[in-house]
Amino acid sequence: MVQVVDLLQYLLDERGSDLIVKVGSPPCIRRNGRLERTSLESLKPAQIEELATEILSVDKATEFQDGGETDLAYSVPGLGRFRVNIYRQRGSVSMAIRRVVPGAPAITDLGVPPIVADLAGQREGLVVVAGPAASGKTTTAAAMIEHMNGTQARHIVTVEDPIEVLFADREAIVSQREVGADTPDVASALRRISRQDADVVFVSDLPDADAVREALAVAAAGRLVLAVLNTLSATDTVSWMIDRFPPHQQGSARSLLGRVLRGVVCQRLVDRADGRGRVAVVESLVGTHKVRDAILDGADPVILERLMSEGEYHGMATFDQALFHLFSEEYVSLDEALERAVHPEDFRIAVQQAGLATLR
Repeated sequence: MVQVVDLLQYLLDERGSDLIVKVGSPPCIRRNGRLERTSLESLKPAQIEELATEILSVDKATEFQDGGETDLAYSVPGLGRFRVNIYRQRGSVSMAIRRVVPGAPAITDLGVPPIVADLAGQREGLVVVAGPAASGKTTTAAAMIEHMNGTQARHIVTVEDPIEVLFADREAIVSQREVGADTPDVASALRRISRQDADVVFVSDLPDADAVREALAVAAAGRLVLAVLNTLSATDTVSWMIDRFPPHQQGSARSLLGRVLRGVVCQRLVDRADGRGRVAVVESLVGTHKVRDAILDGADPVILERLMSEGEYHGMATFDQALFHLFSEEYVSLDEALERAVHPEDFRIAVQQAGLATLR
């Protein structure tokens, strides 16, 4: 009979990042961003339910029964740590399993621009790491925490759902709190941060308006808040945070966000030209005086994007500018760049003007 450990071992052997198990199809793995069907046999509903039962704690089983889905971290000695989402679809149980790479990489090993390390060195305010699902933002955030951990004598408190990377104390002290196990929700955890003598607060998600409000309040109180959001761009991130507030509170929200925002880095992964995996394309918005004023005036995405495009001195870049840099350094092919560019026609013109390719 198939056990969870068998599936996890298969995922590692095949060098996949994710494994999807559902009724009616063979399990699928994601490798280098691409979903592939495996040669494994399809599992029956009862088999998948038994797999879920194998790893669900009593509390998580109750959450799953009540809500139809749950997230958890699952560790197996000798194999590693995994993030698991168990959910129902068409009345049957399904599982999405993600392999968590042990430890946190160094920022210098990620190939991200220097602004990421600069933001990790901030003493207070709000820093956001954003991007769509499976964009590597969790890895980047973990690298930023490890950078602080190795260089600053500070107390870092994390609020995670679930905990994915375990940090050993180095120069810093790292207290990791898991939603559901150590604290009821993100907002409650942030509300009590001041009593835990935290210098830095990491939040793996801001799931609701209360959490956003508390995160801004913590940043305004003089702590550094590092938050991860599932937004598609730096400008979307600013708009998303303001839109969490009711209309009559958005003016004060813009004022507070403009005051505490230190920067947003938003990344996506694109295929490397040499076929060796993927590379991160990172756009960055830095909280300069002009950016703050633009947020206060209404956070018009067009204005913010223009400030990003003109803000190279401050470490800013739009997604297309970051993509152009990777293309010019031959990390990304022209076809891949044109397919991924936000403004492909403008990108095409920039390539022609730079004399990097002749296009029809």
